[in-house]
Amino acid sequence: MDRRLEVAIAAARAAGEVALRYFRTGVQVERKHDHSPVTIADREAEQRAVAVLREAFPQHGILGEEFGEQAGDGARWIIDPIDGTKSFIRGIPFFATLVALEEAGEITTGVIYAPAIDDLLYAQKGQGAYDKHGRLQVSSIATLKHSMLVFGGASALRSHGAWRAYERLVDRSDRQRAYGDFFGYTFVARGQAEAMVDVDLKPWDLAALQIIIEEAGGRFTDFSGRATAFGGSAVASNGRVHDEILKVINAG
Repeated sequence: MDRRLEVAIAAARAAGEVALRYFRTGVQVERKHDHSPVTIADREAEQRAVAVLREAFPQHGILGEEFGEQAGDGARWIIDPIDGTKSFIRGIPFFATLVALEEAGEITTGVIYAPAIDDLLYAQKGQGAYDKHGRLQVSSIATLKHSMLVFGGASALRSHGAWRAYERLVDRSDRQRAYGDFFGYTFVARGQAEAMVDVDLKPWDLAALQIIIEEAGGRFTDFSGRATAFGGSAVASNGRVHDEILKVINAG
């Protein structure tokens, strides 16, 4: 296994172990400047992940949700210590540590580790995406009308001007489910759903997910069709229905 991927997995597992020690313990919840929740578990998990990454790659930069940017030599680790903090706070086990490596402006390595369900997904550029059962592969369904779609929070879709697009996608697809954060994207990577559509997102929410979706054979863009984790919105699909979804979203 490539050293970068090996260390990314170790960092995600280490952070996840920290988060799990606080899970369902009634941890105190604070509010950040954007009113999103944060706990001591988020902060300590990020610090633990950074420590693992720094030990192996002291020259690399860091972009973390809780402690921001730390300059480096060009390569940069992007970390979400607890993706799904609201689920974590409420005792729902679908939260994860996300670790990605950006090199020369491209996401090349990504890891998801959900400690409460001991679920690990990982990918590296050109090497495929995997979980404990083996290589991941997106579905082969080719039309939106036969697709299952997964969405993030309905209130976020409404507040970010995507409600009409959401309605159009519901009307044109076969089946819909809603669960945000990393969890919905795993359905796409595993071929269990054809697309995940979400808004109000930061790079640490998406970087690891982008490379995992792409290496599972899928496609990942923002609503404008740019293949980026920095666009604030996301369509992650099996690739076959991607253009159709973008057309529906941008129909006006």
